Amino acid sequence: MKMEGSSKGGGSADVVLQNYKLGKTLGIGSFGKVKIAEHLLTGHKVAIKILNRRKIKNMEMEEKVRREIKILRLFMHPHIIRLYEVIETHSDIYVVMEYVKSGELFDYIVEKGRLQEDEARRFFQQIISGVEYCHRNMVAHRDLKPENLLLDSKCNVKIADFGLSNVMRDGHFLKTSCGSPNYAAPEVISGKLYAGPEVDVWSCGVILYALLCGTLPFDDENIPNLFKKIKSGIYTLPSHLSALARDLIPRMLVVDPMKRITIREIREHPWFQMRLPRYLAVPPPDTMQQARKIDDDIIQEVIKMGFDKNQLVESLHSRISNEATVSYYLLLDNRFRAMSGYLGGDFQETMDYGVPPMSSSENSEFAHRLPGYMDPQGIGLRSQLPVERKWALGLQSRAHPREIMTEVLKALQELNVRWKRIGHYNMKCCYIPGFSDHAESMLNNSPHANHSFSDESAIVESDNIVKFEIQLYKTREEKYLLDLQRVSGSQLLFLDLCAAFLAQLRVL
Repeated sequence: MKMEGSSKGGGSADVVLQNYKLGKTLGIGSFGKVKIAEHLLTGHKVAIKILNRRKIKNMEMEEKVRREIKILRLFMHPHIIRLYEVIETHSDIYVVMEYVKSGELFDYIVEKGRLQEDEARRFFQQIISGVEYCHRNMVAHRDLKPENLLLDSKCNVKIADFGLSNVMRDGHFLKTSCGSPNYAAPEVISGKLYAGPEVDVWSCGVILYALLCGTLPFDDENIPNLFKKIKSGIYTLPSHLSALARDLIPRMLVVDPMKRITIREIREHPWFQMRLPRYLAVPPPDTMQQARKIDDDIIQEVIKMGFDKNQLVESLHSRISNEATVSYYLLLDNRFRAMSGYLGGDFQETMDYGVPPMSSSENSEFAHRLPGYMDPQGIGLRSQLPVERKWALGLQSRAHPREIMTEVLKALQELNVRWKRIGHYNMKCCYIPGFSDHAESMLNNSPHANHSFSDESAIVESDNIVKFEIQLYKTREEKYLLDLQRVSGSQLLFLDLCAAFLAQLRVL
């Protein structure tokens, strides 16, 4: 199992972990252990997971480990556990992570019982901010529970254990029944299709209930009975809860995921807004924005350790993990932990940019939509902060779906776009400017192939070739939402294509 950007080595842990001084064992799991360590260059403490490859393979946990590492590599958020580097040998995988001192939120609740609303709200605000960041980066956690919420020395939440997480894609729904039964949403335990964000919202509702009540809303030693309770959505709210808390919890624990409150709506709720810290008041910076924001003071500290400035800056911009960048992020994170603020959160307003939305008709909208707010029903989880991500097109219509798709195919044919059907209302498309009959015959061996293509590998990746997907969704308002999502190719060329596509579809 090859890890991206990992270092290879063989021999003892002392040789492999030469930049760290290993300390005591913090815990032992079924396929490895966690040790505390000191990063020698910065003097900061880290936790190192030592995972035995053979045990991981025997327990069929390779995918879980790979998934968690891949996700955590990308994340930079004050309330999500940080991964600094991965070092691998033929026998072990060493995962260097943020050291979190105070244990699990679960133990905290057990020890204190139900929390006062101000304290519970502080935890909940941090959890929602972290979950929102996951969704914004197209990741659904799917196993949110107090056991997976760690507390640092200042009692700040750190979301951990992304082993059951999944990357969300437009038009691709999840069906895996995973997570802890008590915190699992009805649609998950029922084996129904779900997108991801709505499942995490339900789990956050159960967590909020546990924080405020000291018990679980749905609990039973008999699993079938527990599932019945969850599917019915019947539970009791204690009288000691405030009116606003009694309003928020039932909005989250709605059995129908289409009617369940969204993360954005939770953010806007009066109970959530009370005493909201400034650094949590806006959605966090995107990871690409964070990579571009370089802290000069920290850079100077790392240079003093003997690293080259130009190489360090280039590595930071490219998100490459090496000795210099690990030192940089350890210094940066520990400084911001002392300040209890976002990584670059104060600079959010200066980094916003984007193209204002345009409208071609009453029933269509041309907008940049954050992929992190994947919203198959078209009813929420929209961000107000544009970021440099994939661009998308949304077009709403009350026409019959077959009629819409017929018009879509006509428009694609008119624009010389090639397509490949994935489902009745989902297709992969390829646009090559100046596409000729000769080029078409090279792909299809037939100039009359109805603009379809059968072999994606025949199309070479290029900025001049735009690949995108089309998906039709049904919304709550009995409308249909047509979504175009760029997969690869020139962003500007894709935007030009979207404008032309809108013009062709004006009949809708």
